[in-house]
Amino acid sequence: MNRIKTDVCIIGAGSGGLSIAAGASQMGADVVLLEGHKMGGDCLNFGCVPSKALIAAGKQAYAMGHTGDLGVKAVDPDVDYAAAKDHVHKVIETIAPVDSQERFEGFGINVIREYGKFISPTEVQAGDTVIEARRFIVATGSGPFVPPIPGLDSVDVYTNENIFDLRERPDHLIVVGGGPIGMEMAQAHLRLGSKVTVIEGAKAMGKDDPEMAAVVLDKLRAEGVEIIEGAQADKVSGTTGAITVHTPKGDFTGSHLLMAVGRKVNVENLDLDKADVKWGRGGVEVGANLRSVTNKKVYAVGDVAGGLQFTHVAGYHAGVVIKSMLFGLPSKQRTDHIPWATYTDPELAQVGLTEAQAQEKFGSKLEVVRFPYHENDRAIAEGKTTGLIKVMIVKGRPVGASIAGAMAGELISMWAMAIANKMKMSAIAGTVLPYPTVSEINKRAAGAYFSPRLFESSTVKRVVGLVQRWLP
Repeated sequence: MNRIKTDVCIIGAGSGGLSIAAGASQMGADVVLLEGHKMGGDCLNFGCVPSKALIAAGKQAYAMGHTGDLGVKAVDPDVDYAAAKDHVHKVIETIAPVDSQERFEGFGINVIREYGKFISPTEVQAGDTVIEARRFIVATGSGPFVPPIPGLDSVDVYTNENIFDLRERPDHLIVVGGGPIGMEMAQAHLRLGSKVTVIEGAKAMGKDDPEMAAVVLDKLRAEGVEIIEGAQADKVSGTTGAITVHTPKGDFTGSHLLMAVGRKVNVENLDLDKADVKWGRGGVEVGANLRSVTNKKVYAVGDVAGGLQFTHVAGYHAGVVIKSMLFGLPSKQRTDHIPWATYTDPELAQVGLTEAQAQEKFGSKLEVVRFPYHENDRAIAEGKTTGLIKVMIVKGRPVGASIAGAMAGELISMWAMAIANKMKMSAIAGTVLPYPTVSEINKRAAGAYFSPRLFESSTVKRVVGLVQRWLP
């Protein structure tokens, strides 16, 4: 058995683990990085990157057949599903060198391609190597949750981990789960030529603002996605090519089955109990500083830290941990400024509190302003007028923003910055933006906040009247 002593041992080479490894090593720490599967983790190989690549293929196919009133004749797209998957894998291969073992070894990091598990509070074993470290980072992420539905083990089941390897286009894709992953994959496959049925046990996109979710769901239904809500999957039967999902609202048969009901954190094989690390179904129990509540040598970042499950959160966690671990400075995470987006068409993006959450927290102090896409000149010019923005404001500061519409994932950035830096609405209103751009929607929302204060104020009108009368 080989033995290594190091400053930092990181378990998992996904977004959070790689960010910490790169930062720590370049700032002088001795780092060991363990990865038993693919460098880059879920996001690069099974999640964000391949899904957005497939969505792009579907978006192109849809655009060819739906040219609107722009004077361009629509055509039926000739979709090569296998070629679309080639595009997906080309995108992964293009990005992969940034996350590669060779690149990180170039930073001076000792990369060991084995799964790690704790054998004591101060030691991790990976293959035939034992690593003793001053600090450990658990960055093992999450994987698809497949519920124990009767009959599921008798049919082929796809998840985000293998759907991108499928080369033959599904004739009829049954998606169980109406959250972001399920809805993104439903629309992408519909646009690439599959019939699609989404089965959701509760409410589709139920964790999002209902007003915003309705904008997306209406569009998906209009395109042809069948969405069945309040239909818990009770049983699965059939064979490959003819799979039936039985629900209280009826039976639904398709050629392929995609499970997209949620995620489970990857903690079971870490032997955390041997490290005196408290954990549960939600992941490692950590404080606001992302440090284990029971073993101060252990940190957790990303999905396994039990909070928001987004790649950019793992990257944010890396900065929190590096400040504490390398410099000994107090550092805590916050979540009020974390944005997220669902990459359907139209997109849906959120940062901070939703309207319902803000109403519950602030009550009568809350103001909500809205601005529709159909009053934005660039959106009108491009025929993308479906959607709206609404901003939740308390004492002149935004506490949340919700956007449903074209480029919502890009537009939310301004509000994420505003909330992160505790900016006032006047900062948004005072920003000069190029015309015509969709981003003007953000400024017009700020204008909607100030307009009644300026144009409906008797005090303002009196002051203006006095100035006009007496100013030379």
